[in-house]
Amino acid sequence: MNADRIASLSRAGVAVEVVPETGSTNADLLARAAQLTQPVLLVAEHQTAGRGRAGRSWLSSAGNSLTFSLAWKFDGGLQQLSGLPLAVGVALGDALGQLGVQVQLKWPNDVLKDGDKLAGILIETQSASVDSGGGTWAVIGIGLNLIMPDEVEALLGRSAAGAPWLARMERDVLMAALLDALADALRLFAQQGFAAFSARWNLRHAWQGRPVVILDDGQVLQEGLAAGVDDSGRLLLDTAEGRTTVLAGDVSLRLGE
Repeated sequence: MNADRIASLSRAGVAVEVVPETGSTNADLLARAAQLTQPVLLVAEHQTAGRGRAGRSWLSSAGNSLTFSLAWKFDGGLQQLSGLPLAVGVALGDALGQLGVQVQLKWPNDVLKDGDKLAGILIETQSASVDSGGGTWAVIGIGLNLIMPDEVEALLGRSAAGAPWLARMERDVLMAALLDALADALRLFAQQGFAAFSARWNLRHAWQGRPVVILDDGQVLQEGLAAGVDDSGRLLLDTAEGRTTVLAGDVSLRLGE
């Protein structure tokens, strides 16, 4: 992949960097956040220590996935970023749909294809310095499977999705298209928050109306029928006691019996 070509194909106006290999693009950009003055996209041809939500590893094989992170500065504090992972999911879903790959979304941060995980989103934050005008840097890490080799699926211990159609695209063109979709979404999110995305998220909700169990460290917290998300990005759950909301956090969502 070529950083200059991605930048020239994109209309996002974002600095682009490509490295052959690194541990984690998220960790790299977080380490640089205090020195950043503009949004930066960091793409790794191969990522050796990718991270998922709740400290999980993101497994990928060289050449068979896209692994990248986008550092983006927001003016407000953490409380104004509620629902950001879901908004990023909507942006990815819309972009992939335009490229011919139809996907669904699983709360709070997974992109599914045919019921299996195609992409994951990890957002980490760091306060911007007062000298740079304050605000919050969000580092948005995305791992997107293009081809899912049998050996990676075996390591995962579960089925996972690939998108061979995207694997045939020129990588620079694919990356530029995803960058444009993300930049547009982040600018809209900065203006209107997740409320601008909730209806589109609900249209792609993978488990709408199906019984689910909310788990935390293996313990059942709540169960009911998944009823989409509200304008803050909270999961709506219809339980025996009525409708309740679930906040994003170290929580896993699994189909109930």
